[in-house]
Amino acid sequence: MPFFVDTIQLKSFIAIAETGTYGQAAATVNRTQSALSLQIKKLEEQLGCELFDRTNRRVVLTQQGEIFLGYAKRMMQLQWEAFSRLREPDVEGEIRFGTPEDFATHYLPDVLASFRQHHPRVQLNVACDLTLNLIDGFHRGEFDVILAKRDPQRVKGGTKVWREPLVWAAADGYQPEERLSLVLSPQPCIYRARALAALDRAKRSWHISFTSPSLAGTIAAVKAGLGITVLPAHMIPAGIHPIRKETKLPQLADSEVALMKKDELSKVAEIFSDHVVQSLENIRT
Repeated sequence: MPFFVDTIQLKSFIAIAETGTYGQAAATVNRTQSALSLQIKKLEEQLGCELFDRTNRRVVLTQQGEIFLGYAKRMMQLQWEAFSRLREPDVEGEIRFGTPEDFATHYLPDVLASFRQHHPRVQLNVACDLTLNLIDGFHRGEFDVILAKRDPQRVKGGTKVWREPLVWAAADGYQPEERLSLVLSPQPCIYRARALAALDRAKRSWHISFTSPSLAGTIAAVKAGLGITVLPAHMIPAGIHPIRKETKLPQLADSEVALMKKDELSKVAEIFSDHVVQSLENIRT
């Protein structure tokens, strides 16, 4: 029997698998819940198996669904790579790209390597810095494209490409004191601002014991037991753990990363921007 699955079906399936609810998935792919339900029903009929266990309030993958999820992500990535490579294989030029260090370290190596592989004539100039420094440089015309952390309630503009929970983190075995010792980046830093604002609202006593502009410096200080820090939930390295909720530290708002690009962008920079957005969407979903 011929088998065909389209991009909409794949996106719908992946969104439901990752969010665990049809409601959140519908918002992610910008479709109605009934449309998503129909897409999944057609997909299950084609595959001849159930992909989701719907007996609980939260939708979870079946064993067959877990297997298909890996294939679905690979199919989405291959579709985009083929499109990117065949659309403009011979573009050339220079792109000035800015990104926060932690995001660059964890998520961008494969994204940038893939772009260079498909567009070898493009010169990528990448700079890592604190978000507010990147934004200042962007407004001064120093970058064509940047990824910037932002508070979605205060800062608008750009294209949202990532959203991730922030957590308090400490070295294994570390017990936070009543007066908290903090390991943070210097100003300007969104994580620092979020941490201090949350502690002040909760009327928790604190002092900054170590300041580092680099992620490596922050991690080393936390591992040495100099204090606690704030990290994205999926960027916690070995030797550091999220602090348990019973410590009653205040909750932190999610981290959001947006892509910002110049109004008048070169053709090659437009292609690069599309590549970054699509690649991160595939990673996230």
